[in-house]
Amino acid sequence: MGLWSGERSPAQIDPAVLGIDDPELAAEVLGSVDFAVTGPDASAAARGFGRQPGAVLHDIPASKAAELSRMFDEHCLAEGLDARLEALPGREPHARRVRRTAAGGGGGFLIFGVPVVAVGGVPGDRPLPVLASRFGSGDGMGPRWSEISVRMSEAPVASTVRLGDVGVDWARVLFGDADALDEWQHDEPVDGLADVAFWGAAAQEAAAAFAAPPLGEPGEEGVLGWTGLPVAEAVEKAIALERWKERTGRRIMVDFRPHSHHWQVMRQVRASAGEAGTVDIGDARLLCAMTGRGDGVFPVSADLDASGAVVAVRVGFADAIE
Repeated sequence: MGLWSGERSPAQIDPAVLGIDDPELAAEVLGSVDFAVTGPDASAAARGFGRQPGAVLHDIPASKAAELSRMFDEHCLAEGLDARLEALPGREPHARRVRRTAAGGGGGFLIFGVPVVAVGGVPGDRPLPVLASRFGSGDGMGPRWSEISVRMSEAPVASTVRLGDVGVDWARVLFGDADALDEWQHDEPVDGLADVAFWGAAAQEAAAAFAAPPLGEPGEEGVLGWTGLPVAEAVEKAIALERWKERTGRRIMVDFRPHSHHWQVMRQVRASAGEAGTVDIGDARLLCAMTGRGDGVFPVSADLDASGAVVAVRVGFADAIE
């Protein structure tokens, strides 16, 4: 969610947020191009080309644009398809990608190379039940999530369609309304406060050196630190802990936690036996859950009733996609 551009062009996202500090690579990212697949055979051509889901190819580095166009033309010629790539006048904002994809029946697209899924027809006038199931992995790790399902109705399921895949980093997945996501604050605190947490082999020694109490957060027994500090004070404490760690060679993990929307939901996740939590933004409630499988790419499907309306959206975690 730190990569979400909302209604802004993705070109306005600082490449540093993507972990890019090389100037040449940063320029490539900022100068990327989006292409629409057009022509009578656009759908078949995009599907057969197989570079990205959907009929728009996003975030193509400028230096690769000519090569991609050539490869697409060769693909269409070989398959006898009447289609072409047309560069969009500007990068398509992420929120618009959601609306366009949902209006087309739902499916997947990429955000800076990470696959996500959008679906329309989701009721916005009531809370939606979320069901999840676990399975025994047999590897000594204990039960893990097999599937998480957001249900729209109790209508009988007439068919199931594959919507796409969701890419997961930091072992967590978010279900949320696209309009609400425009107000999401991933790193910026909503109240001007932050926590500093630390743990590890030398945690008690560090606690003595800095007069740090137990953190006192549910689900974080053995973690020490401070909660509800002004951001500037929290930054000072986090830096001091890191410098102590470097100077002494002691082993601790330090976590700086600004009171962002991400912090709000992860606070619940850490305290929850189900490793899930919610955060309210405007009139929408967003759900975050740990996968139980760590990072990976996971399939997303929709169950439909006889009229084609969405009954449920399901994410499967039993087997990550290679």
